[in-house]
Amino acid sequence: MYDYLIVGSGLYGAVCAHELTKAGKTCLVLEKRPQIGGNVYTEDVEGIHVHRYGAHIFHTSDKEIWEYINRFAEFNHYINQPVARYRNECYNLPFNMNTFTKLWSDVFTPAEAQARIEEERRSCYTENPRNLEEQAINLVGRTIYEKLIKGYTEKQWGRPCTELPAFIIKRLPVRFTFDNNYFTDRYQGIPEGGYTPIIEKMLTGAQVRLNTDFLADRERYLSEANRVIYTGPIDSYYQYCFGALEYRSVRFETEVLDMPNYQGNAVINYTAFDVPYTRIIEHKHFEFGRQEKTVISREYSAAWKPGDEPYYPVNDEKNSELYGRYAALAQRETKVVFGGRLGQYRYLDMHTVIREALERVRTELNG
Repeated sequence: MYDYLIVGSGLYGAVCAHELTKAGKTCLVLEKRPQIGGNVYTEDVEGIHVHRYGAHIFHTSDKEIWEYINRFAEFNHYINQPVARYRNECYNLPFNMNTFTKLWSDVFTPAEAQARIEEERRSCYTENPRNLEEQAINLVGRTIYEKLIKGYTEKQWGRPCTELPAFIIKRLPVRFTFDNNYFTDRYQGIPEGGYTPIIEKMLTGAQVRLNTDFLADRERYLSEANRVIYTGPIDSYYQYCFGALEYRSVRFETEVLDMPNYQGNAVINYTAFDVPYTRIIEHKHFEFGRQEKTVISREYSAAWKPGDEPYYPVNDEKNSELYGRYAALAQRETKVVFGGRLGQYRYLDMHTVIREALERVRTELNG
């Protein structure tokens, strides 16, 4: 009998396993995939650490969490500076003075940029925006919306912006400086060697079973431990008794190219709707690689159905209400607790995952 059964070896499960093992608890970790790490898993391809399930850039302003993750790896000084390509034009993200001076040939100063955006907002302002398009134009005007938001958003969500609710875009970051740093967090970087070695170190001392589906034999696995930390989809745990929560999924098309540099940047978003993928990741640039070859991944946003890989929860009113019903069931559990992105039906940055896992362990040990 184990003290803890942990379902999932992603960052949340791995932090829990590490801290509980350190506290003298016995832990069994079940992982459905053939490798550890959940969506932060990285694999070596041509000497390049490829982010198999999408780019993961660590960023936080929480010094405690930054020092915690640095116990497991050396981090480089990578700064996320994505580029947006709209047809034959390239713009810096997030929206900043480099973006504005490229969008408008007569804009050079913050005051001029503010005036131009305000002029566009006023000319198209909708008092009570009914959809995402009207809300976005209210925030940044028509030029930025049409070139840098509309097509990308419609690809992400699989429907026109006029059919998406306004609350999806509550605000848009607009910076009146020539600073291309996407994040404002004090600490950011990429672990040298990728994320997989971090997870390996965290799981040291725990029993790990790969290719093991907890839900395929739930009662048996529940009987093997005193407590369970479950990081899979909460609706699948309850056999979709209220119906399936909605997600958007992502399909990756990864290839090795016989050239040292394909696009000159780690992340380039494609904002025109007629380009089928949302962005291209060139993985070597996360670690300033000098390999003779390069690896790129094209990302395609996709509709999701049970059995597909869930990525982004659709936190609209309908799904939030449905999740609330599952959460009510979870609160009545005496042996099982739910954590992580899928267990809580929330999009979570990595530093938040670590913080919540540490808080969960503290609750377990002090409870």
